[in-house]
Amino acid sequence: MMKPIVVAHAGVGTPNRHKDGPAKACRQALRFLGKGRSALDAIVAGAMVLEDDPRFNAGTGSYLRLDGVTIDMDASLMDSNSNFGSVIGIKNVKNPIQVVRQVIDSPHVMLYGDGATKFAYLMGIPEYIQRPTSNVKKMLLRARQRLKEGNPAYYARKWRNWKFRKTILKELGGTIGLVLFDGKKTFAAASSTGGTSYSLPGRVGDTPLIGCGVFAGPAGAVTATGVGEEIIKKTLSKEVYLKIAAGIPPQKACEWGVNLFDPRIPIGLLAVTREASGSAANQQMAKAVVPD
Repeated sequence: MMKPIVVAHAGVGTPNRHKDGPAKACRQALRFLGKGRSALDAIVAGAMVLEDDPRFNAGTGSYLRLDGVTIDMDASLMDSNSNFGSVIGIKNVKNPIQVVRQVIDSPHVMLYGDGATKFAYLMGIPEYIQRPTSNVKKMLLRARQRLKEGNPAYYARKWRNWKFRKTILKELGGTIGLVLFDGKKTFAAASSTGGTSYSLPGRVGDTPLIGCGVFAGPAGAVTATGVGEEIIKKTLSKEVYLKIAAGIPPQKACEWGVNLFDPRIPIGLLAVTREASGSAANQQMAKAVVPD
């Protein structure tokens, strides 16, 4: 049997000094594999560690939307046995990735909004009222100010001239991911996010979409982080996976994927195969690999 590999990131743009978070997530996933748990269960356990860490934009640390009230969370899971599940715009649960695991065992592959939240409670996952952290509040204030000035971040450049921007502002007061090989034959990928401050309620990014935020198959697993709208347009995780399936090493495949984008657009990737792992980002991206 080969050795298992777990790789985790805390989102593109996350300072490297926070890599203790992804390292803890990797160790937790590895611990579950050591107990004989499935690749899906192990990667969920690792992702929950990052969702519970308020430093990161998922679960507890999820960003507020521009209305200053809404916290919509997305998450997805996929393994190389063609299991896939996701939730979109779920609220008032602590760990969206835990709900996704339940979705995979249900008759559906994707649930959204209030339906996803009600499904979570039906499955015995308790209600958890989201309390935005001080850092999340600061992020929102910064985003609002830049929009008022007509100078949002480059990746949010469409907001500069969008005809409803001023009307919306009058009314207005990072994503985590893991990839895993279980040391036997199964790969898994996970992603969870609280979205972005530059978003209206109802916005959906790449995280819950198959082939965009995550992809896994017989050759390996891939997860992406960054500007969701840009990742969706390129079905980034699937494209990187296809490079790996064609024999490109995971590190080279990740670098290729990041280089598809203007460097002003934050993008990060993780990938794993039986023999190796890879990662690339055009900004800092706190990450960890176990075993290193």
